[in-house]
Amino acid sequence: MPPERQIPRKIVLVVDDAPDTVDLLTTALEEQDLTVLVALDGEKAIAIARRITPDIILLDAVMPGMDGFETCRRLKLDETLAHIPVIFMTGLSETEHIVHAFAVGGVDYVTKPIVMEQILVRMRVHQENARMTRSARLALDTSGRFLLAVDRDGTVLWTTPQARRLMSRQAGDLPPRQLKAELDLLREGRPAHHPDDPGLVLALLGQIDADEFLLRLSRAKDDDTEAALLQAGFALTAREAEVLLWLARGKSNRDIADILALSPRTVDKHLEMVFRKLGVENRTAASSLAMSRLVEQR
Repeated sequence: MPPERQIPRKIVLVVDDAPDTVDLLTTALEEQDLTVLVALDGEKAIAIARRITPDIILLDAVMPGMDGFETCRRLKLDETLAHIPVIFMTGLSETEHIVHAFAVGGVDYVTKPIVMEQILVRMRVHQENARMTRSARLALDTSGRFLLAVDRDGTVLWTTPQARRLMSRQAGDLPPRQLKAELDLLREGRPAHHPDDPGLVLALLGQIDADEFLLRLSRAKDDDTEAALLQAGFALTAREAEVLLWLARGKSNRDIADILALSPRTVDKHLEMVFRKLGVENRTAASSLAMSRLVEQR
């Protein structure tokens, strides 16, 4: 009988300069079968996190030298550590301190003296949220999509590796910058291009939550060129390829009819033939195959 595979224990990094707090947390967390790492200041916390990536960080806000707020800010600037949930622990309870904790990237804020039952529950919730978020982003990263997310102010929150490579290949090492004007255009239904390279086209795919928008990045191409790629790739007629191209760009049947000067019924007939040739049953599947074909040819 094969040996039972052990599940790795979750790692918690405790950052606090108070020995009593460290002892309390270490004892309670180890009783929950968690591996505990300890840092007494911000610099050591960052160094430890870079060597052994923790699953969650419990961070004191007030410490000598680099305080917890600056420590969290620096952690979030490191792409390899930015995903780690940070829960602040502090005796500070003024609104400005709580706001500051969230502003630098914290996910939660608990006041001392610490109630272990509460902090354990919060840890479980934030660890599960972080796991789901990373799983979703990993799926996007491995799907070959040229995607990025921005907040309401146009600040880039994350990109897939493919999007980073496309920006680098097309326009050099593009510095992080605001895409507020471009996001506003997209939300109005107007076209937008990357401000550092007009050859990079932005498309709004949807709103993830109240302050996160998902965008797709692509290279500007001549419509005839892309239609020709679809025609050759799927053995379509020229008109069927044009209809499929606009379908992949998110246009409705009526929009496609207006763009190509066709009747909606004619568009329907072309799509029926396209679905048959692609071996699919709906618009979503056809659009996905078309986009995959175009991405392969980039």
